[in-house]
Order: sequence, then structure tokens, then C-alpha cells
Amino acid sequence: MAGKRKAKRVTVPCEDLSKPSPWRLQHGWFDEGVRGKDPDTGTPILHRRAVDTLGMMLANGTITREMHEAGCMFRTAFRTAALDGMRTSALLYLPSSQAGLTLSERQAAARSRLAEALALLGGADSPGGSCLWHVVGLEHSLREWATHRGWSGRPVHHVQAQGMLVAALGVLAVHYGLVPRRTAA
Repeated sequence: MAGKRKAKRVTVPCEDLSKPSPWRLQHGWFDEGVRGKDPDTGTPILHRRAVDTLGMMLANGTITREMHEAGCMFRTAFRTAALDGMRTSALLYLPSSQAGLTLSERQAAARSRLAEALALLGGADSPGGSCLWHVVGLEHSLREWATHRGWSGRPVHHVQAQGMLVAALGVLAVHYGLVPRRTAA
């Protein structure tokens, strides 16, 4: 099926399971996993799965393809804007005292696009803006955002959080030109 994405499988040696798992992939934490043995070595292993919130919502029919595409476009702009807080060493050496302080033109343009999209939702502190920022941009799970972060620091029921995300994705789909703008009759 064209709309469904398969979950990524990661093999983790069992001896690493005594520590809390810091691993997070695309929109959520790993599930509890299924124990098994490596077919080549016979070593005990644990198969874990990561959940893609937007992919699941598309597969369940909660969002349309255009809304999914809008979420992917927002996520791409978020990554390009380098707003995820992840720091890496520079791949290119720039002999300048301010090399680490300047944004590339690409990053600045992506930040401008994000600011424009979030302004349509009422800003990053609005319910839809906060949900987009954390769930689509930072790739937290929807349930994690709803229970731990929520809107303005207040927990939100996960069903309401899903509604906020659907509404925000609908606005984004119109903003990105994926869905024609309709006027009220």
C-alpha cells in the first residue's frame, strides 16, 4: 500500500537492556520489543519498533495525504532550520572568529518559513503551534507531548491533542498550497 510505512526494526543486544533506553526515532519511543535469537550467532536479542505518528495517522485515515505531506514539509524545514537543539562539529572549517555564530542563508530561509507557518496558527505558544513544534518538529510522540508538555505547560488529553494536531496540519496544508483555500459561504 502506498500510504503505509513499515516500522523500522533495530536489533539490540540483550546485555544493553539493563539501562533505560535513550533511543528515540521518528515520532516516538521504541515499544517494549520482542525477544528472540540472532539466527547467525544464537545470541539473545530484542527487536524494537519505533512509531511514526504522521504515518500512523495517515494509515488510520485520521489525516489526508495532503496533511501528511504538509507535516513532512514542516519537519523538513524544521531540520533545515537546525532548531532541534542537536549540536555537531562543523564539517567545514571557516577561518573566522564568528563562524559558529552565523546562520547559513538556507537555515535563515527555513526559519522564516517556519515563523510564517506558526504565525498562521497563533504562534509557537498556541495549542496548534506548540503541538506542531514538539510532535512534528522535535519528533516527540503525541501522547508524550500531551501528558508531559501539553499546551502552556498544562497536560492535554491525548484525544484533544490529536485534534489539535489534525487542525494544525489542515491549516498547514492550505498554507503550503496542497489544498485549495476555500472561503466561508
